[in-house]
Amino acid sequence: MRKKIIYLDHQATTPLDPRVRRAMGPYLDGKFGNAASYTHAAGREAAVAVEKAREEIARLIGADAREIVFTSGATESDNLALKGAARAYRGKGRHIVTLLIEHKAVLDSCKRLEMDGFRVTYLPVRKDGRLDVGGLKSAIRPDTILISTMFANNEIGVLQPVAEIGKIAQGKGILFHSDAAQAVGKVPVDVRALGIDLLSFSAHKIYGPKGIGVLYVRKKEPRVRLVPLIDGGGHESGFRSGTLNVPAIVGFGRACAVAREKMKEEAARTTWLRNRLRDGLIQRLPDCVVNGSQEHRLPNNLNISFAGVEAKVLMDRLRSVAVSSGSACTSTSVEPSYVLKAIGVSEELRRSAIRLGVGRFTTVGEIDRAVQEIVGCVKRIRARRKAA
Repeated sequence: MRKKIIYLDHQATTPLDPRVRRAMGPYLDGKFGNAASYTHAAGREAAVAVEKAREEIARLIGADAREIVFTSGATESDNLALKGAARAYRGKGRHIVTLLIEHKAVLDSCKRLEMDGFRVTYLPVRKDGRLDVGGLKSAIRPDTILISTMFANNEIGVLQPVAEIGKIAQGKGILFHSDAAQAVGKVPVDVRALGIDLLSFSAHKIYGPKGIGVLYVRKKEPRVRLVPLIDGGGHESGFRSGTLNVPAIVGFGRACAVAREKMKEEAARTTWLRNRLRDGLIQRLPDCVVNGSQEHRLPNNLNISFAGVEAKVLMDRLRSVAVSSGSACTSTSVEPSYVLKAIGVSEELRRSAIRLGVGRFTTVGEIDRAVQEIVGCVKRIRARRKAA
Protein backbone atom coordinates (compact mmCIF):
# COMPACT_ATOMS: atom_id res chain seq x y z
CA MET A 1 0.00 0.00 0.00
CA ARG A 2 1.37 3.39 -1.00
CA LYS A 3 2.25 5.71 1.87
CA LYS A 4 0.29 8.93 2.23
CA ILE A 5 2.30 11.91 0.99
CA ILE A 6 3.48 14.26 3.73
CA TYR A 7 2.64 17.62 2.18
CA LEU A 8 5.20 20.30 3.12
CA ASP A 9 4.75 22.77 0.27
CA HIS A 10 2.16 25.11 1.74
CA GLN A 11 3.81 28.19 0.20
CA ALA A 12 2.87 26.79 -3.24
CA THR A 13 -0.75 26.04 -2.36
CA THR A 14 -2.90 24.67 0.45
CA PRO A 15 -5.57 21.96 0.57
CA LEU A 16 -9.20 23.03 0.53
CA ASP A 17 -10.51 23.32 4.09
CA PRO A 18 -13.64 21.15 4.58
CA ARG A 19 -15.47 24.21 5.97
CA VAL A 20 -14.71 26.07 2.75
CA ARG A 21 -15.87 23.13 0.62
CA ARG A 22 -19.18 22.98 2.49
CA ALA A 23 -19.74 26.71 2.01
CA MET A 24 -19.09 26.44 -1.72
CA GLY A 25 -21.27 23.36 -2.26
CA PRO A 26 -24.68 24.99 -2.77
CA TYR A 27 -23.23 27.46 -5.30
CA LEU A 28 -21.82 24.61 -7.37
CA ASP A 29 -25.27 23.04 -7.60
CA GLY A 30 -28.70 24.61 -7.14
CA LYS A 31 -27.61 28.18 -6.41
CA PHE A 32 -26.10 28.83 -9.83
CA GLY A 33 -27.26 32.41 -10.48
CA ASN A 34 -25.14 35.12 -12.08
CA ALA A 35 -24.38 37.79 -9.46
CA ALA A 36 -24.90 40.52 -12.09
CA SER A 37 -28.45 39.36 -12.88
CA TYR A 38 -30.47 41.54 -10.52
CA THR A 39 -33.77 41.01 -12.36
CA HIS A 40 -34.59 37.67 -10.70
CA ALA A 41 -34.18 35.87 -7.38
CA ALA A 42 -31.39 33.51 -8.51
CA GLY A 43 -29.17 36.41 -9.51
CA ARG A 44 -29.96 38.42 -6.39
CA GLU A 45 -29.21 35.40 -4.20
CA ALA A 46 -25.79 35.07 -5.84
CA ALA A 47 -25.15 38.80 -5.44
CA VAL A 48 -25.94 38.63 -1.72
CA ALA A 49 -23.51 35.73 -1.30
CA VAL A 50 -20.78 37.66 -3.14
CA GLU A 51 -21.24 40.74 -0.96
CA LYS A 52 -21.17 38.67 2.22
CA ALA A 53 -17.88 37.12 1.10
CA ARG A 54 -16.54 40.55 0.15
CA GLU A 55 -17.23 41.73 3.70
CA GLU A 56 -15.43 38.73 5.24
CA ILE A 57 -12.40 39.27 3.02
CA ALA A 58 -12.30 42.98 3.86
CA ARG A 59 -12.50 42.27 7.60
CA LEU A 60 -9.40 40.08 7.44
CA ILE A 61 -7.25 42.98 6.18
CA GLY A 62 -8.95 45.91 7.92
CA ALA A 63 -10.55 47.26 4.74
CA ASP A 64 -14.01 48.34 3.59
CA ALA A 65 -15.93 45.82 1.48
CA ARG A 66 -16.21 48.40 -1.32
CA GLU A 67 -12.40 48.33 -1.62
CA ILE A 68 -12.27 44.63 -2.55
CA VAL A 69 -11.87 43.87 -6.27
CA PHE A 70 -12.12 40.23 -7.35
CA THR A 71 -9.57 38.84 -9.82
CA SER A 72 -8.44 35.40 -10.98
CA GLY A 73 -5.59 35.32 -8.46
CA ALA A 74 -2.69 37.25 -6.96
CA THR A 75 -0.79 37.26 -10.27
CA GLU A 76 -3.60 39.16 -11.97
CA SER A 77 -3.94 41.39 -8.91
CA ASP A 78 -0.24 42.28 -9.11
CA ASN A 79 -0.55 43.03 -12.82
CA LEU A 80 -3.61 45.22 -12.28
CA ALA A 81 -1.99 47.07 -9.38
CA LEU A 82 1.28 47.88 -11.14
CA LYS A 83 0.13 48.39 -14.71
CA GLY A 84 -3.15 49.98 -13.71
CA ALA A 85 -1.55 52.48 -11.32
CA ALA A 86 1.40 53.26 -13.60
CA ARG A 87 -0.88 54.08 -16.51
CA ALA A 88 -3.31 56.06 -14.36
CA TYR A 89 -0.58 58.25 -12.82
CA ARG A 90 1.85 58.50 -15.74
CA GLY A 91 1.10 62.22 -15.98
CA LYS A 92 2.57 62.64 -12.49
CA GLY A 93 5.69 60.57 -13.08
CA ARG A 94 7.11 57.39 -14.60
CA HIS A 95 9.34 56.00 -11.87
CA ILE A 96 8.61 52.84 -9.86
CA VAL A 97 10.56 51.28 -6.98
CA THR A 98 10.48 47.56 -6.20
CA LEU A 99 12.71 44.77 -4.81
CA LEU A 100 14.99 42.31 -6.56
CA ILE A 101 13.32 39.45 -4.66
CA GLU A 102 9.74 40.16 -5.70
CA HIS A 103 7.46 37.49 -7.16
CA LYS A 104 7.72 37.16 -10.94
CA ALA A 105 4.24 38.65 -11.29
CA VAL A 106 5.68 41.94 -10.02
CA LEU A 107 9.09 41.70 -11.69
CA ASP A 108 7.65 40.78 -15.09
CA SER A 109 5.01 43.52 -14.82
CA CYS A 110 7.80 46.00 -14.14
CA LYS A 111 9.73 44.75 -17.18
CA ARG A 112 6.63 45.24 -19.31
CA LEU A 113 6.23 48.78 -17.97
CA GLU A 114 9.88 49.51 -18.78
CA MET A 115 9.07 48.61 -22.38
CA ASP A 116 6.32 51.26 -22.22
CA GLY A 117 8.73 53.98 -21.12
CA PHE A 118 8.61 53.70 -17.33
CA ARG A 119 11.77 53.56 -15.22
CA VAL A 120 12.11 50.97 -12.47
CA THR A 121 14.59 50.84 -9.60
CA TYR A 122 15.15 47.29 -8.32
CA LEU A 123 16.40 47.56 -4.75
CA PRO A 124 18.69 44.95 -3.18
CA VAL A 125 17.99 43.42 0.21
CA ARG A 126 20.27 42.58 3.11
CA LYS A 127 21.66 39.10 3.75
CA ASP A 128 18.67 38.35 5.97
CA GLY A 129 16.32 39.12 3.07
CA ARG A 130 14.97 42.38 4.48
CA LEU A 131 14.93 45.75 2.78
CA ASP A 132 17.16 48.52 4.11
CA VAL A 133 14.66 51.38 4.38
CA GLY A 134 17.52 53.85 4.05
CA GLY A 135 18.10 52.51 0.56
CA LEU A 136 14.42 52.98 -0.23
CA LYS A 137 14.53 56.62 0.85
CA SER A 138 17.56 57.21 -1.36
CA ALA A 139 15.86 55.59 -4.36
CA ILE A 140 12.81 57.87 -4.29
CA ARG A 141 12.82 60.59 -6.95
CA PRO A 142 10.49 63.53 -7.68
CA ASP A 143 8.85 61.44 -10.43
CA THR A 144 8.34 58.30 -8.30
CA ILE A 145 4.68 57.28 -8.43
CA LEU A 146 4.65 53.76 -6.99
CA ILE A 147 6.51 51.57 -4.48
CA SER A 148 5.84 47.83 -4.67
CA THR A 149 7.28 45.51 -2.04
CA MET A 150 6.07 42.08 -1.03
CA PHE A 151 4.77 41.57 2.49
CA ALA A 152 6.44 38.15 2.86
CA ASN A 153 8.71 36.37 0.42
CA ASN A 154 7.36 33.23 -1.22
CA GLU A 155 10.68 31.36 -1.04
CA ILE A 156 12.38 32.33 2.19
CA GLY A 157 9.30 33.55 4.08
CA VAL A 158 11.00 36.77 5.21
CA LEU A 159 8.69 39.59 6.31
CA GLN A 160 9.48 43.08 5.05
CA PRO A 161 9.27 46.23 7.24
CA VAL A 162 5.91 47.08 5.71
CA ALA A 163 4.86 49.67 8.30
CA GLU A 164 8.06 51.67 7.75
CA ILE A 165 7.67 51.46 3.98
CA GLY A 166 4.06 52.62 4.23
CA LYS A 167 5.06 55.59 6.36
CA ILE A 168 7.74 56.62 3.86
CA ALA A 169 5.32 56.30 0.94
CA GLN A 170 2.59 58.30 2.68
CA GLY A 171 5.05 61.03 3.62
CA LYS A 172 6.07 61.42 -0.02
CA GLY A 173 2.58 61.07 -1.51
CA ILE A 174 3.57 57.89 -3.35
CA LEU A 175 1.29 54.89 -3.86
CA PHE A 176 2.30 51.76 -1.96
CA HIS A 177 1.45 48.30 -3.29
CA SER A 178 2.22 45.05 -1.50
CA ASP A 179 1.96 41.49 -2.76
CA ALA A 180 0.66 39.80 0.40
CA ALA A 181 -0.25 36.41 -1.06
CA GLN A 182 1.99 34.63 1.46
CA ALA A 183 1.16 36.84 4.45
CA VAL A 184 -2.62 37.27 4.56
CA GLY A 185 -4.17 34.78 6.95
CA LYS A 186 -0.82 33.87 8.51
CA VAL A 187 0.22 37.17 10.10
CA PRO A 188 -1.89 40.25 10.96
CA VAL A 189 -2.44 42.56 8.00
CA ASP A 190 -4.17 45.93 8.49
CA VAL A 191 -4.07 48.05 5.34
CA ARG A 192 -5.13 51.24 7.15
CA ALA A 193 -2.54 50.97 9.92
CA LEU A 194 0.20 50.01 7.48
CA GLY A 195 -0.47 52.76 4.95
CA ILE A 196 -1.04 50.32 2.09
CA ASP A 197 -2.90 51.63 -0.98
CA LEU A 198 -3.01 48.40 -3.03
CA LEU A 199 -2.78 44.82 -1.71
CA SER A 200 -2.76 41.55 -3.67
CA PHE A 201 -3.63 38.08 -2.34
CA SER A 202 -5.41 34.88 -3.29
CA ALA A 203 -7.64 32.21 -1.78
CA HIS A 204 -5.60 29.09 -2.47
CA LYS A 205 -2.83 30.17 -0.08
CA ILE A 206 -5.28 30.16 2.85
CA TYR A 207 -7.13 26.85 2.29
CA GLY A 208 -9.55 28.29 -0.24
CA PRO A 209 -10.12 27.44 -3.93
CA LYS A 210 -7.71 28.15 -6.75
CA GLY A 211 -8.51 30.65 -9.48
CA ILE A 212 -9.81 33.49 -7.29
CA GLY A 213 -7.90 36.46 -5.92
CA VAL A 214 -8.36 39.97 -4.65
CA LEU A 215 -6.87 43.38 -5.15
CA TYR A 216 -7.56 45.81 -2.33
CA VAL A 217 -7.86 49.32 -3.79
CA ARG A 218 -8.02 52.20 -1.31
CA LYS A 219 -11.11 54.35 -1.86
CA LYS A 220 -10.17 57.43 0.15
CA GLU A 221 -7.26 59.31 1.69
CA PRO A 222 -6.16 58.91 -1.08
CA ARG A 223 -8.64 57.45 -3.54
CA VAL A 224 -6.57 55.27 -5.84
CA ARG A 225 -7.16 55.35 -9.58
CA LEU A 226 -6.37 52.43 -11.88
CA VAL A 227 -6.59 51.84 -15.62
CA PRO A 228 -8.25 48.40 -15.98
CA LEU A 229 -6.55 45.53 -17.76
CA ILE A 230 -9.83 43.89 -18.80
CA ASP A 231 -12.74 45.81 -20.32
CA GLY A 232 -16.27 44.63 -20.97
CA GLY A 233 -19.16 45.50 -18.72
CA GLY A 234 -17.62 47.56 -15.95
CA HIS A 235 -17.85 44.93 -13.22
CA GLU A 236 -16.01 45.41 -9.91
CA SER A 237 -16.34 49.20 -9.86
CA GLY A 238 -14.97 49.29 -13.39
CA PHE A 239 -11.62 47.84 -12.37
CA ARG A 240 -12.15 44.27 -13.63
CA SER A 241 -14.89 43.23 -16.03
CA GLY A 242 -16.14 39.67 -16.25
CA THR A 243 -18.72 37.31 -14.74
CA LEU A 244 -17.94 36.69 -11.10
CA ASN A 245 -16.94 33.19 -9.99
CA VAL A 246 -19.58 32.94 -7.26
CA PRO A 247 -18.66 29.51 -5.78
CA ALA A 248 -14.98 30.46 -5.52
CA ILE A 249 -15.81 33.86 -4.05
CA VAL A 250 -18.04 32.25 -1.43
CA GLY A 251 -15.19 29.86 -0.61
CA PHE A 252 -12.74 32.75 -0.41
CA GLY A 253 -14.97 34.53 2.07
CA ARG A 254 -15.29 31.44 4.28
CA ALA A 255 -11.51 30.85 4.12
CA CYS A 256 -10.92 34.41 5.31
CA ALA A 257 -13.42 34.05 8.14
CA VAL A 258 -11.70 30.88 9.36
CA ALA A 259 -8.26 32.48 9.02
CA ARG A 260 -9.32 35.53 11.03
CA GLU A 261 -10.75 33.37 13.80
CA LYS A 262 -7.83 30.91 13.98
CA MET A 263 -4.81 33.02 12.96
CA LYS A 264 -3.20 33.53 16.37
CA GLU A 265 -3.65 29.91 17.41
CA GLU A 266 -2.54 28.61 14.02
CA ALA A 267 0.55 30.81 13.90
CA ALA A 268 1.71 29.49 17.26
CA ARG A 269 1.11 25.89 16.21
CA THR A 270 2.82 26.15 12.81
CA THR A 271 5.76 28.00 14.34
CA TRP A 272 6.24 25.15 16.80
CA LEU A 273 5.99 22.54 14.04
CA ARG A 274 8.35 24.50 11.76
CA ASN A 275 10.90 24.80 14.56
CA ARG A 276 10.62 21.08 15.31
CA LEU A 277 11.29 20.38 11.64
CA ARG A 278 14.23 22.80 11.51
CA ASP A 279 15.82 21.54 14.71
CA GLY A 280 15.35 17.90 13.72
CA LEU A 281 17.23 18.48 10.47
CA ILE A 282 20.00 20.66 11.89
CA GLN A 283 20.69 18.36 14.83
CA ARG A 284 21.05 15.29 12.61
CA LEU A 285 22.80 16.75 9.60
CA PRO A 286 26.03 18.76 9.49
CA ASP A 287 26.47 21.59 7.00
CA CYS A 288 22.86 22.79 7.01
CA VAL A 289 22.13 26.47 6.47
CA VAL A 290 18.79 28.18 7.06
CA ASN A 291 18.29 30.91 4.45
CA GLY A 292 16.79 34.24 5.43
CA SER A 293 15.93 35.91 8.71
CA GLN A 294 14.72 33.55 11.41
CA GLU A 295 13.29 36.44 13.43
CA HIS A 296 11.26 38.24 10.76
CA ARG A 297 9.69 35.23 9.09
CA LEU A 298 6.37 33.58 8.31
CA PRO A 299 5.46 31.14 11.07
CA ASN A 300 5.26 28.14 8.74
CA ASN A 301 8.23 28.63 6.38
CA LEU A 302 11.65 27.00 6.31
CA ASN A 303 14.19 27.40 3.51
CA ILE A 304 17.29 25.30 4.09
CA SER A 305 20.40 24.30 2.14
CA PHE A 306 22.16 20.94 2.52
CA ALA A 307 25.76 21.42 1.38
CA GLY A 308 26.87 18.89 -1.20
CA VAL A 309 23.34 17.79 -2.12
CA GLU A 310 21.60 18.98 -5.28
CA ALA A 311 18.02 19.97 -4.44
CA LYS A 312 16.70 18.30 -7.58
CA VAL A 313 18.38 15.02 -6.69
CA LEU A 314 17.05 15.20 -3.14
CA MET A 315 13.49 15.91 -4.28
CA ASP A 316 13.64 12.99 -6.71
CA ARG A 317 14.64 10.70 -3.84
CA LEU A 318 11.95 11.89 -1.42
CA ARG A 319 9.18 9.40 -2.17
CA SER A 320 6.68 10.40 0.50
CA VAL A 321 7.50 14.06 1.30
CA ALA A 322 6.30 16.89 -0.95
CA VAL A 323 8.73 19.83 -0.90
CA SER A 324 9.97 22.32 -3.50
CA SER A 325 13.12 24.18 -4.42
CA GLY A 326 11.43 27.57 -4.53
CA SER A 327 8.51 29.41 -6.09
CA ALA A 328 5.90 27.28 -7.84
CA CYS A 329 5.93 29.89 -10.60
CA THR A 330 9.60 29.20 -11.39
CA SER A 331 9.77 25.50 -10.55
CA THR A 332 10.41 24.52 -14.19
CA SER A 333 13.56 26.65 -14.31
CA VAL A 334 16.95 24.95 -14.08
CA GLU A 335 18.56 28.10 -12.72
CA PRO A 336 19.14 28.39 -8.96
CA SER A 337 16.92 30.79 -7.04
CA TYR A 338 17.25 34.48 -7.86
CA VAL A 339 15.94 35.22 -4.36
CA LEU A 340 18.76 33.30 -2.70
CA LYS A 341 21.25 34.93 -5.07
CA ALA A 342 19.97 38.35 -4.00
CA ILE A 343 20.70 37.61 -0.34
CA GLY A 344 24.25 36.46 -1.09
CA VAL A 345 23.86 32.67 -0.90
CA SER A 346 26.61 30.89 -2.85
CA GLU A 347 25.69 29.07 -6.05
CA GLU A 348 26.43 25.69 -4.45
CA LEU A 349 24.08 26.37 -1.54
CA ARG A 350 21.47 27.88 -3.86
CA ARG A 351 21.42 24.63 -5.82
CA SER A 352 21.06 22.64 -2.61
CA ALA A 353 18.20 24.68 -1.11
CA ILE A 354 14.70 23.34 -0.54
CA ARG A 355 11.61 25.13 0.72
CA LEU A 356 9.40 23.49 3.33
CA GLY A 357 6.08 24.89 4.45
CA VAL A 358 3.94 23.34 7.20
CA GLY A 359 0.20 23.89 7.33
CA ARG A 360 -3.10 23.76 9.15
CA PHE A 361 -3.47 20.00 8.87
CA THR A 362 0.18 19.00 9.33
CA THR A 363 0.69 16.66 12.29
CA VAL A 364 3.61 16.13 14.66
CA GLY A 365 3.93 12.59 13.36
CA GLU A 366 4.27 13.86 9.80
CA ILE A 367 6.99 16.29 10.85
CA ASP A 368 8.96 13.53 12.55
CA ARG A 369 8.57 11.18 9.58
CA ALA A 370 9.63 13.94 7.20
CA VAL A 371 12.75 14.62 9.25
CA GLN A 372 13.60 10.91 9.20
CA GLU A 373 13.17 10.62 5.43
CA ILE A 374 15.00 13.84 4.55
CA VAL A 375 17.91 12.99 6.87
CA GLY A 376 18.17 9.51 5.39
CA CYS A 377 18.12 10.78 1.81
CA VAL A 378 20.72 13.49 2.46
CA LYS A 379 23.06 11.03 4.16
CA ARG A 380 22.75 8.52 1.32
CA ILE A 381 23.35 11.17 -1.36
CA ARG A 382 26.40 12.51 0.49
CA ALA A 383 27.76 8.98 1.00
CA ARG A 384 27.43 8.15 -2.71
CA ARG A 385 29.08 11.42 -3.67
CA LYS A 386 31.96 10.75 -1.27
CA ALA A 387 32.39 7.20 -2.57
CA ALA A 388 32.50 8.42 -6.16
